[in-house]
Formats: sequence, C-alpha cells, structure tokens
Amino acid sequence: MLTLAKGANLALMFLLELGVLVSAGYWGFTVSPNWAVKLLAGIGAPALFIALWAVFGAGGGENAVLPAMGAARVVLEIVWFGGGALALYAAGAVTPAAVFAALFILNAVLRIVWKQV
Repeated sequence: MLTLAKGANLALMFLLELGVLVSAGYWGFTVSPNWAVKLLAGIGAPALFIALWAVFGAGGGENAVLPAMGAARVVLEIVWFGGGALALYAAGAVTPAAVFAALFILNAVLRIVWKQV
C-alpha cells in the first residue's frame, strides 16, 4: 500500500510540473488584451519555465545541465512551483492557485518523509 502511495506522490509531482507550464501559459494568454502580447507571453512564459527546469531540475537533477542539489534544489522547487501558483493568482484564478500551492506543499512534505526525489 505504501508503495502505491509513493508512486502516486511521484505521479502528482509530474502532474504539478505540467501544471506549472499550463499555469504560465494561461497567465500569458490573460495578461493583455493585445493579441501580440498574449501570444508572446502565452508561449514565452512556459518556454522560460521549461528552460529553467531543463537547466537545473530535469530528472530530479540527474538529467539537468547544471543540477540543483540540496538547498539549491529547494529554492528551485519553490521558485518553479510557486511561480505556477503565482501565475494562476495573477491571472485571477485565486482558488486554483491556492489548491495548486497546497498540493505542492503536500507533495513536497511527502517526498521529504518518504525520501523521494
């Protein structure tokens, strides 16, 4: 049973990672009435998040160009997932932002307790 819960927690982390990209894109497409700005921000914001994760966090740091470990990993995750929640909040989706932040905190606590990535 615990193995199943640990697997579900890792799946949740993956879904949260995807959620950050969706949140950034959603924010980008709501940031301005100008379609050029919407398009730039809607595609550019997720692209920036992807670049950040690829360089510092991919594969739990194992596949990253410059892997963030220890305290740097904690900061990266707070910036990454916090950025997703903040993007939702900035787009006016307050309740989804709070749920997203709560799910990240739950996921992070369980990963620490269970010694997961």
